[in-house]
Amino acid sequence: MEPEKQSYQSKKELREQRKNEERNKNQTSNSSHKLKNYFIVLIILLGSGYGIYALIQNAVPKGEDLSQSVPLLEALHIAEDSPLPEYTSNPPTSGPHFSQTARSGFRDHAIPDQNVIHNLEHGDVWISFNPRVSDSIKKELERFGAAKVIVTPREANDTDIALASWGRLDKFDIENDTLPVERIKDFIKRHTNKGPEQVPGSSGGI
Repeated sequence: MEPEKQSYQSKKELREQRKNEERNKNQTSNSSHKLKNYFIVLIILLGSGYGIYALIQNAVPKGEDLSQSVPLLEALHIAEDSPLPEYTSNPPTSGPHFSQTARSGFRDHAIPDQNVIHNLEHGDVWISFNPRVSDSIKKELERFGAAKVIVTPREANDTDIALASWGRLDKFDIENDTLPVERIKDFIKRHTNKGPEQVPGSSGGI
């Protein structure tokens, strides 16, 4: 082969070699990038899975269900001046009630039972406390006022605390000025949205 042709061939081979090296480098970089993305996605999925698991765990009651089933009364709307029936529990957990619900959350004044019964029909939980409980207990109870929970004082309670939902009731007295927080949380987890009319979101009204 002539020297000029040989030189041209060598340069051509060198260019091809460099192209191949560059191609291999890019392929390696792309593979590495894809692998990195794969691990990122995997970590996100695992993290999401753990997050969902944690949410499920948090939503599962931890203790024994200490509430009792209460015989149900028919859910009738009555006028505010109507004679009241004899309810099947104190506080009531079902039965005739006023047409207007009570605003959910913590309330510092008593609300007529017949308004709150309507909340229970919508799936709310009612935490009522005898006004004799200490101020520290009242303060702790404020934390439970939420979209589907109404907390009210109620002088007619025959125990310090009553937890009510539609057809369920858990009543107890406070010991050593200590509120059984997990017991209340468990009741809310078990018995929210169990009324005959499951209405989402906060209750409005009086």
